[in-house]
Amino acid sequence: MLVLGADGYIGWPMAMHLSRLGYRVVAVDNLARRRWDREGGTYSLVPIRSMGQRTRRWAELTGRRIEWRRLDLTDYPALDRVFAEFRPEAVVHFAEQRSAPFSMIDRDHAVFSQVNNVVGTLNLLFAIRDHAPDCHLIKLGTMGEYGTPNIDIEEGYLEIEHNGRKDRLPYPKVAGSFYHLSKVHDSNNIHFACRIWGVRATDLNQGVVYGIETEDTALDPDLMTRFDFDSIWGTALNRFCVQAAVGQPLTVYGKGGQTRGYLDIRDTMACITLALQNPAERGECRVFNQFTEQFSINQLADLVAEARAQHGLKTSVSHIANPRVEVEAHYYNAKHQHLLDLGLKPHYLGETLIDSVIGAVGRYADRVDKVLLSKPSVNWRSGGNEVWERYAHREGAPRVGRAAAARLGRTRVRAAL
Repeated sequence: MLVLGADGYIGWPMAMHLSRLGYRVVAVDNLARRRWDREGGTYSLVPIRSMGQRTRRWAELTGRRIEWRRLDLTDYPALDRVFAEFRPEAVVHFAEQRSAPFSMIDRDHAVFSQVNNVVGTLNLLFAIRDHAPDCHLIKLGTMGEYGTPNIDIEEGYLEIEHNGRKDRLPYPKVAGSFYHLSKVHDSNNIHFACRIWGVRATDLNQGVVYGIETEDTALDPDLMTRFDFDSIWGTALNRFCVQAAVGQPLTVYGKGGQTRGYLDIRDTMACITLALQNPAERGECRVFNQFTEQFSINQLADLVAEARAQHGLKTSVSHIANPRVEVEAHYYNAKHQHLLDLGLKPHYLGETLIDSVIGAVGRYADRVDKVLLSKPSVNWRSGGNEVWERYAHREGAPRVGRAAAARLGRTRVRAAL
């Protein structure tokens, strides 16, 4: 079992989860996410260990081994060697740049996001074809591929009738950022590889994930996963919980009617396990919409305020100009039945918000840098070159060379390309 992107927020808990289930797990990552933190002055609210420390601690506590390989998927010779060595039965693919704001900073970040994500996945498809043709690819996509159409969102495919003829076609995609577009391109390439080469694939269009505690991350502080709260990497829910903890208003972008799907990180583990245990057929590209509930941004803010009110704490909400170009009040009804049919037993945000998110923030509130909670750093229309200046140059930020900090992101992009 290869877990690609195993140093990430979901990748590390997934690697442990699969190891606990008895799979031989090879954890693969290029550690780019940590580098972007250093370059931009962002960080995980929850301290995280190196991959070497994590895998050693996991072995000490459980007696199970996770093999760790540093590898960039855009380096095809290196990826080819790993596939020739392990010939995996399944691959869980998280190894992509996953931030919409990051992809909208400027041209370089948009190009990097698409090259990194699309080329990495293309390389992976060729490695599967050449070395492990029966391998099951489980690819993390995003519900953001669909956009917010004024019709129901189906699970990947749509039955249509046009001029008296019928067909089942991939559901139309109207992505909201260059990052989301990279995921659309991935989906098209995977669908093509299944049709042409007989690859078996499950494309998981995942909603927004919350929480940091799983059965395995709870074992020891050295096994914790990351918690992002800034405007580049953090989710609205994470930001709200941190803002509330430090006494700031919850900043809702625009009208706050933007609605998306959400799920607990434990349900992400369960969904991927169900996909793994019930693999796609050869030549099949199946699509699961991976979320359990839908919320608007206003509803999330209300949930956080209500949870704090139960402890006698007041929370205010502030609506600010929306840096994104998106519909702020819209119809949203996305189907998500396939994983429930396979046996998913969901956790619900109303039942776990205090423990899974608010509780974690409270334990680490003294680590919050309020600069990271200031106004959004990236505007969809004008970009956000100032993000590196604002974050990386602030007092107490990681020292990467003040004169060069703003250039580092662009330099890394050019080097990668």
